[in-house]
Amino acid sequence: MRIEIWADVVCPWAYIGKRRLEAALAAWEGEPVEVVWQPYRIDPMAPAKAEPLAEWQIDPLVDDALNACGPEDVTPGENRIRVSQIAADEGLGTPFGAMWRADSGPAHRLIALAYEEGGAELQNAVVEEVLKAHFVDAQDISDPAVLERVARTAGFVHGGARLAAGGGTHQVKEALLRGKAIGVRTSPTLVAGTLALAGAQHPDAMAAFLRDAAQAPPVRELPEEVRRLRQAESLLDKSDPLGALTLLRPLLAEHGTDRAVQVLAARAYYHSAQLERARVALERLTRDTPDDAYLRLLLGRTLERQGRDADAAPHLRLAAAMRPDEV
Repeated sequence: MRIEIWADVVCPWAYIGKRRLEAALAAWEGEPVEVVWQPYRIDPMAPAKAEPLAEWQIDPLVDDALNACGPEDVTPGENRIRVSQIAADEGLGTPFGAMWRADSGPAHRLIALAYEEGGAELQNAVVEEVLKAHFVDAQDISDPAVLERVARTAGFVHGGARLAAGGGTHQVKEALLRGKAIGVRTSPTLVAGTLALAGAQHPDAMAAFLRDAAQAPPVRELPEEVRRLRQAESLLDKSDPLGALTLLRPLLAEHGTDRAVQVLAARAYYHSAQLERARVALERLTRDTPDDAYLRLLLGRTLERQGRDADAAPHLRLAAAMRPDEV
């Protein structure tokens, strides 16, 4: 059974959740479980050069980030007060707490590379060292030298070099989009098949989640192309057309003649204001399927937005004649 943990390594509840899941797994007697860490960002605007966290916490906008990092019944103020004691209860050490507002992007890249290099075991070791460095040792985990030491301590000897070469950038970018597509909104969130558990829940709740996941009907494994297409469509529905195009890029390269791929790309071009690309794609599609009212309508609106009202009018009239309720 595969459990994905979508979490940000600068979220204290991610470390607490890790310990609680480990406690649940220690008592687990079911099938083997593979735990895979996936990225989530609670502070995507963190500066490239870390700054003291105490200064940042003066900013009222900190509550927005903290609100995305913890159980739903805990306010940001309570989060800050309680987390140190809860961490101590989970054996994470005293004092506990970050000292730096650090960009977690490089750490996420290292974690992704660790999974590629040595699977879940090496990845887990890297995650543990990253979390320890940030919350126990009060180090700046956006510093390449810190991540180099973290990687070596975890047994990922070449991790620092791969990170310095830009490794993991594409993997993390796509994973963040996939997380958004499937609806991850909290750090941490556990996902197993179609089931999800949000927040650093008590080990009993995590044990129940493991049982539910083990007893759930098996999820039919979709081909990667189908899964990618559905996730791109989900991003478009969530008003992220650029994210949708990022996930569509390999499909456009390998399956560019597929109508479903072409239609979704045309929609994403339109909604991201790439109007000339939208026009070219839609004109090709309407030539192939001239009776598709939706494509006619979208082409007409694209031409309107380009200031080409005379060219838009015939398409809008056809769309209205075919599907008057849509115009």
